[in-house]
Amino acid sequence: MSERHDRGMATRRRVLGAAHVDRAEAAKTAFDAPFQDLITEAAWGHLWSRETISLRERSMLTIALLAATGSHDELAMHIRATANTGASREDVMEALLHVAVYAGVPRANHAIRIAKETFAAMEADTTGGQT
Repeated sequence: MSERHDRGMATRRRVLGAAHVDRAEAAKTAFDAPFQDLITEAAWGHLWSRETISLRERSMLTIALLAATGSHDELAMHIRATANTGASREDVMEALLHVAVYAGVPRANHAIRIAKETFAAMEADTTGGQT
């Protein structure tokens, strides 16, 4: 693999967590391997590995873009990643308020529901289901 792929895999693990990446790698098949390599090099090795802005800022941008485009399947994953990027719940809400104004209230409303469910699941994970 290339240096960019290696850098991308390291960034991907840092942001999404080793367990998530290990599951994705274990599920990879010959069919989707080219796609997985592409996102590891392009998204993680190039874009997310740039030092121009922080992982916190990239996290907020990504959450806003996923919500604005209705890419809800990926949204929960990136909400979970805030535990590793330093983006707070307040940061997430600020990003989603921007979505409401610039991309539409229904998109933001749906994303807020996903964020609430994901944050609740994250809390349950850390407390063993006890609140």
